[in-house]
Amino acid sequence: MNYTLLSITSIDWFQAMQKEGMNFLIIPAALLTTITLMVNPVLLFCIFYSPSLRQETRYLLLANTLLSDILFLSFNLANISCNALDMEMHYIFCEVLMVATVTTYCSSVLTLTLMVIDTFMAVRWPLRYNEILPLSRVKKIVGVVWAIALMYPLSLLVVMVVRKQGDPANLKVCLVLLTLKSLENDIAVSLHIYFSVWVILCTILIFYCYIRLYMVTRRSGIWRSRYSRARLTLLAHAVMLLIYFAPGLVFTVELAKFDALVNYHLELAVWINTVNLAVLMVVPRACAPYLYGLRYREVYETVRQMLKKKLLSQHTNSLPSTSP
Repeated sequence: MNYTLLSITSIDWFQAMQKEGMNFLIIPAALLTTITLMVNPVLLFCIFYSPSLRQETRYLLLANTLLSDILFLSFNLANISCNALDMEMHYIFCEVLMVATVTTYCSSVLTLTLMVIDTFMAVRWPLRYNEILPLSRVKKIVGVVWAIALMYPLSLLVVMVVRKQGDPANLKVCLVLLTLKSLENDIAVSLHIYFSVWVILCTILIFYCYIRLYMVTRRSGIWRSRYSRARLTLLAHAVMLLIYFAPGLVFTVELAKFDALVNYHLELAVWINTVNLAVLMVVPRACAPYLYGLRYREVYETVRQMLKKKLLSQHTNSLPSTSP
């Protein structure tokens, strides 16, 4: 880990941000994050409050996605705010923030992939579904997802501490992109392989499951109507998967073309990265509660009943008490 190079690059990056006047992008990021942080905990509470919902695989996976999104948005907004407000960050805190951000992002993407696989298994083997995926196994799978998501970022953190070069200093901006590009070449190669393998694997699994789903259900008649629930559900899932994966693909391209962009088009590199962090990575998580969570009838009904009870309770408490 070359801390001297990282410090110099972060100063140049911050100056380019100020020159281009990109601090306004914190507004949509803060707005969307605030709304999502208000909605997601409600959905999480409803899932874990209802005995029937917390016993089903799809809702546990949905809950893990929502939890990952809450954590990611919190870390991401803190990072963006510190960068925009010129709050220098200690290098250790920046590295820990990098691990947390990458872990929660990977957890969201891996859980979304598992949700597609879960849907495929429920349709393909409906009679054996509960036997294949009992609740105890699903909880272990969720734990494995977090372990896989944490494994490589944590390994990178250990390597950065062990192979430290230069004098560590406070950083003008803390960005995962800059931190990763400050690593040695051999680690950078393994980094590209790691991200590429997971992107390819998740993409293949998703395409395979959706193609098999269509082949299994095409004769059932659920696809005949243009506005059938199956079509709309597939469209919603496809849109969500696209906007969840797109920022990761943009980040991978940034990582691969970093040297060329920074050396010849620094302002363009700063624009791409800032828009990716403040908009592209936030939008799918702001849409997830509505395109994923509330599309489930059971979740929607649980939320509606909970809000109805709360409003009724408030109305009852506001009524003037009558003395006998």
